Amino acid sequence: MERTPADVLGLAFDAASRRMSEPHIQDAGIQAKVEAVCRDLRNRACARFILATALMKAYRPEVDIRKPYTEIGDADAYSGRSIDEVYISPFVAQYALPCNPTTAFLTPAFRNWNATLTPDLVMVGRPASLYKATLELLAAVQEGRVSAFETLAESIRQLLMLRDEQKEQISSLLASLKRLGGKSELSSEAVVNLVQQHLAISHSSRLPVLVVAAAYSAAEAHLGERVLPLAAHNAADEQTGALGDVQIALIDEDRVVTGYEMKTRCVTVNDIDRALAKVAASGEPVDNYIFITTEPIEQSVKDYAKAVYEQTGSLEVVILDCIGFLRHYLHLFHRLRGEFLDAYQRLVLDEPASAVEQPLKVAFLALRQAAESASQPLSD
Repeated sequence: MERTPADVLGLAFDAASRRMSEPHIQDAGIQAKVEAVCRDLRNRACARFILATALMKAYRPEVDIRKPYTEIGDADAYSGRSIDEVYISPFVAQYALPCNPTTAFLTPAFRNWNATLTPDLVMVGRPASLYKATLELLAAVQEGRVSAFETLAESIRQLLMLRDEQKEQISSLLASLKRLGGKSELSSEAVVNLVQQHLAISHSSRLPVLVVAAAYSAAEAHLGERVLPLAAHNAADEQTGALGDVQIALIDEDRVVTGYEMKTRCVTVNDIDRALAKVAASGEPVDNYIFITTEPIEQSVKDYAKAVYEQTGSLEVVILDCIGFLRHYLHLFHRLRGEFLDAYQRLVLDEPASAVEQPLKVAFLALRQAAESASQPLSD
């Protein structure tokens, strides 16, 4: 029976699993490139791209690994996106590998090419050195300096090691927090300061969503309202049919009564108009549409939002700054501040790396550990 790409992928995984302690590639320069591509936390698309292209070359040696686009039109070109979506997607999910959860071929750098990917190309992605290493790896495989199967197996080995290292890093920080006593004794203002520090870190655009979701999760029984499941961070509301980044429903209902939309920029009148169009298209009565922003709020935009209720007779639109929202919430539900912090931590750690990167998860746990340690009473 002829082998399938899934069979080849399984064989590469078995090879990587059996020999985790040593590289599968003898050439030190090529080995270093695989390691660089698979371990660079700033960009996870290239690692997934190498998995897909190396798999196809290992399965069908006659293809040119540098031509993963059927638009090229050559006999040795192929659809890298198809291989990625059909075989790499379930593989990455099954083993929780630290890669993008969606195909690498929809990222800007790898989208819509119709030319051979040679090392002299300048790609739009960052960091540039990572894309250069990726293109050089393709050339090394095509020129026979390393086999596609070895490249695939070594890439899987590197990803498995990175996955386990990240898990151990999180486990160690959680254990350190647990040794501090388990239940937070931080004041409401200390929690605000902790979250504010976390929001100030780079690549934190998903965090305001988690702040609001954690607030409702902690106070659900008191509010009589619940958070509906969050959509993926890269899913547009138009695709999901969601009214916002966070949707709130009554405890025993699914109808959205409040929608939250997060902005890491100033909210504009156009944002409000788009929100009104989404509410109108839903056909459901919504009580509140709340913008949460990390930037200053212009008075003219506040006034425009205020006028919505008079126009609709039912819908209120308001714009709040993220930290102001959190501060008021924590003082209103002062006795739930520990529950909020635990809920926020859980949401941060549960988010895929494409939404909340590993350094951002580690940073929160480190910040919390420092804050909790500082709040401990001095021993005699």
